[in-house]
Amino acid sequence: MSKLLPLFLLAFLAAGAAQAAGAPPASSFALVGGETSIPYGWIDFCQRQPQECAQAALPARDVALNAATWKALNRINAQVNAAIEPISNYDHWGTMLDHWDYPTDGKGDCKIYALYKRKLLIERGFPRQALLMTIVRDLHGEGHAILTVRTDRGDFILDNLTDAIRPWTATGYRFLKRQSQQDPNVWVSVVGAAPVMAARGVARVN
Repeated sequence: MSKLLPLFLLAFLAAGAAQAAGAPPASSFALVGGETSIPYGWIDFCQRQPQECAQAALPARDVALNAATWKALNRINAQVNAAIEPISNYDHWGTMLDHWDYPTDGKGDCKIYALYKRKLLIERGFPRQALLMTIVRDLHGEGHAILTVRTDRGDFILDNLTDAIRPWTATGYRFLKRQSQQDPNVWVSVVGAAPVMAARGVARVN
């Protein structure tokens, strides 16, 4: 049996050390493919909250990751994780159909956490194009929603299952699809890790 640690564990340990030191870690960039199916929950959310989705396409932008933006990301992630009472989609809404929404009653499952983090970060000045709703298979093979934050130091994950913000490769998840950076109503497949970062705009958050 190989004594080499899995890639996701090495990335997780490196990210943990950086977080302990209060410094932004480095990550890698997920490579996305072509357009794919839009989650039912997003379509339903847009029908109920059209103002959140009726938005023009914009050029892709990444967050400039520095001490201030790293601190803001960690604060929002921890605050939302603490504020929402976890409850399953069925127990909450009485349906097996995915229901995406904001935590109007203080309860929700993974989609509600991720949507609310996205909303608060946009209000904080983070570019919409860098805050991407993402669908994965978790460590148990179950469907799970998280928020990917695209930065100039790689892709990081805000997850309701942990207060630690991790590089996407440190989660151990199988990434399926996420929102396009340009258009939140277009979803693209995630097909692997990009060897280099494509040139794009970088947004600095005050």
